[in-house]
Amino acid sequence: MAKTVFDPGKIEPMQKGKSMKKIYTASALCCAVILQACAPAATPQQQAQRQHNIACATGTIGGALIGGAIGNQFGGGTGRDIFTASGAGAGALAGQAYAC
Repeated sequence: MAKTVFDPGKIEPMQKGKSMKKIYTASALCCAVILQACAPAATPQQQAQRQHNIACATGTIGGALIGGAIGNQFGGGTGRDIFTASGAGAGALAGQAYAC
């Protein structure tokens, strides 16, 4: 019987590449956040519009999550998937109507 020998040299370059991509992505994200913090202060009207947009997005996403969770309780198999998608869609519409 042939014995398989583990060679760490074959795996290390692939893992090193993946970890470097994670480091570069995290660095780019941090730089974007820092640059955003250096942006000029928004006017009160822009701040109010931003808060309204955040509230609308939060209501829509929250409604979709709750509707999808409720829809997931019904049906079975592909029927459950249909109920989940329908519940998520209806929840998103209801959340948007409530928040906006």
